[in-house]
Amino acid sequence: MRAVRLSVVTAVATAAALTAVTGCTEKSDAKSGDSGAIKVTATDDSCKVSKTEFPAGHVELAVENKGSRVTEVEILFPDDRIVSERENIGPGTRHTLTAEVKSGDYRIACIPGMKGKGHRQDVKATGGKATAQRDPRLDKAVAAYRQYAQEQADETLPKVKTFTDAIRKGDLDAAKKAYALSRIGWERTEPVAESFGDIDPKVDVRADGLEEGQKWTGWHRLEKALWQDKKIGKTEKALATQLDKDLADWQQRVGKAEITPTSMANGAKELLDEVATGKVTGEEERYSHTDLIDFKGNVEGAEKAYDLLKPVASENDPALTKELDQQFASLDALLDTFRKDKSSYDFTSYDKVGKADRKELSDGVNALAEPLSKLAAAVVK
Repeated sequence: MRAVRLSVVTAVATAAALTAVTGCTEKSDAKSGDSGAIKVTATDDSCKVSKTEFPAGHVELAVENKGSRVTEVEILFPDDRIVSERENIGPGTRHTLTAEVKSGDYRIACIPGMKGKGHRQDVKATGGKATAQRDPRLDKAVAAYRQYAQEQADETLPKVKTFTDAIRKGDLDAAKKAYALSRIGWERTEPVAESFGDIDPKVDVRADGLEEGQKWTGWHRLEKALWQDKKIGKTEKALATQLDKDLADWQQRVGKAEITPTSMANGAKELLDEVATGKVTGEEERYSHTDLIDFKGNVEGAEKAYDLLKPVASENDPALTKELDQQFASLDALLDTFRKDKSSYDFTSYDKVGKADRKELSDGVNALAEPLSKLAAAVVK
């Protein structure tokens, strides 16, 4: 996990809300000259926006990467709380971002290399028309998902305490056994968890995601101590206690996250992106090789959001939901082939998964991610 990360779930209910529907298309599909679209041109050393002030309501961003590196475009509140993102925008490619924006101040950031704060442009949404009344079934879906996210946080804390208690006792084997299970609730709801930009860098950052001067803390710092260093000392015990504290903070703040139907849909897609960029590659759990447990948690979280939105999406786009049903079932079945016991999270260590199997897993993720990227649009039709 990178130290600075953007989520599709907004941060607090008191702030102005912006919910995004992300469309990932090839160069020919996102025409930067489209009438009314706000052009965002990213280069290696700039982030140019064609309009810095625009009416609130329906807004379309036409993003083009003219730089030499893969970039990320973020939409932020002025205090850097996370609103929305589009990662992995390759050089020479274009993407569109459609959003319903309430009046307020925002920032658009382009981040070459997808690390650091990047180049930023202040923008303002003013006035605008009120958005249409929402389908009450979507309000029900949001309420159910909010409850789900809180339950995952509540259930995570005792599992983490089992892990951190073992570290404080110096029990290496018990800590290893508890490590991956302590992360499942976080993995299921990462888009919500990551919306609090100051928590993720403390608990889920990897060594190569650290910002300059940042102290490495959290799960992956302890993972390295257990599997690579094979030791538990005073430092690790202190880090365990800090992890308890930081995750208790997350638990208390989950209820303050603003969740919308489109943020749920985009969050589901973001979870698949997490799998593609971290789990399938083996980068996320590089010491413990428990990537498939994280993988399963991400898929479960995405499927939960989809299931809650499906009643509306199936009416608006029945072909899409039929395909999503098939692709979720297919990926779940594939994951089960790496599970020793289908009633538990006892998965094959990822360092034992060969290239052919990794390719099959990657193909399964990509087959689901493509139609899942259309879910947000199906929800707001």
